[in-house]
Amino acid sequence: MNKIIVPIDFSKHSEYALETAAILAKKNNSEIIALHMLEMAHNVLTDSDDDQQMQTVFFLKLAETKFQEFLERDYLKGINVTPVVKHFKVFREVNDVAEQHHADLVVMGSHGSSGLTEIFVGSNTEKVVRHSNIPVLIVKKEPVNLQFDTVVFACDFSEEMVEPYLKACQFFDNSSSTLKLLYVNLPGERFKSSTEMEATVAKFLEKADGNLDKINDIHYISDYTVEEGVLTFANIVGGDLIAIPTHGRRGISHFFSGSIGEDIANHSTLPVITFKI
Repeated sequence: MNKIIVPIDFSKHSEYALETAAILAKKNNSEIIALHMLEMAHNVLTDSDDDQQMQTVFFLKLAETKFQEFLERDYLKGINVTPVVKHFKVFREVNDVAEQHHADLVVMGSHGSSGLTEIFVGSNTEKVVRHSNIPVLIVKKEPVNLQFDTVVFACDFSEEMVEPYLKACQFFDNSSSTLKLLYVNLPGERFKSSTEMEATVAKFLEKADGNLDKINDIHYISDYTVEEGVLTFANIVGGDLIAIPTHGRRGISHFFSGSIGEDIANHSTLPVITFKI
């Protein structure tokens, strides 16, 4: 992990993200790209009126000064921090900056009291997740003893989950993290027998790994929703991080869809990391 991007909006949650990134940067000798996007209309930036231009320059300098002050944190000492200021609040620019700087991870803060749909769908975090080609780590509280020893990766083991699974394996490959793969069996039309679940997982592993070495390492849990199953399992195994696949066009709702989507982030203080399908 060479470079980490942290979008900054001066909120306490973006500071949680910045401190989390600092911990990860020190562990991996990484550079932090601190990104601030100004909410300024295009006509304000391009207006030829002298007074308007002077006012624009004033606000740009004011924002940049506030940004620099925000980055003067003790926990950033010894870390190479590169500030980047964008003049438009366009969230696909986060991915553009990531590609320009060859970043490996985006770290964002989000409200811990919100449900998944409130955290992701229609939010700034969801917009970043949808456009990001690299993993996005969402934190909801100040990091204390940040360790990702046990990571729960939940998916339905369909063929399109192969790519995010391989990305997750690669991401955690050189770390001390243990990736626990989880299938949540649901009632109703999505219910599968033990034989059906094992067949689905076997087909997935053959496609992803080319072998069945992990077949006995897959965990199964039955619950009424994906969220409840993931949360219960994470609590049972002492999970430190929840990893989930996400779709570029449909975002997190591809996996947590419909009435499923309220409880993980609402009832769990665990951070969440997304891997794009």
